[in-house]
Amino acid sequence: MADRSRDWMRQAEADCRHARGSLSLGDFEWACFSAHQAAEKAVKACFQKLHAEVWGHTVSALLSSLPEDMRVPPALVNRAKILDKHYIPARYPNGFDAGAPTDLYTAQEADMAIEIASEIIEFCKGFLAEHELS
Repeated sequence: MADRSRDWMRQAEADCRHARGSLSLGDFEWACFSAHQAAEKAVKACFQKLHAEVWGHTVSALLSSLPEDMRVPPALVNRAKILDKHYIPARYPNGFDAGAPTDLYTAQEADMAIEIASEIIEFCKGFLAEHELS
């Protein structure tokens, strides 16, 4: 398996930029979803660096599946659970009893999602940087 970790991380950073842009436009549901995508791709970059295949979209589970020697802080896994809640409801009107996601997401939620995604990206970038030296 070729190491595509840089590609995954570049896309994670692009998704996080997209989340910030969506926040500034008032598209809070897309900011939340894009933040989730950014975090997911950052974690998958780590699996790429390890030459390991991984499937799924639950960021907290992906983080928890990383090798123990990565020392993923439990607090980071818990914060990822906030992002996990944005994977489906942010995109589909049937994720809620009534109303479209565009009506229900807030700037505060989007800001928090971007903050968490940025933390996960930085954690993953640290891992990738350490493994570039080896």
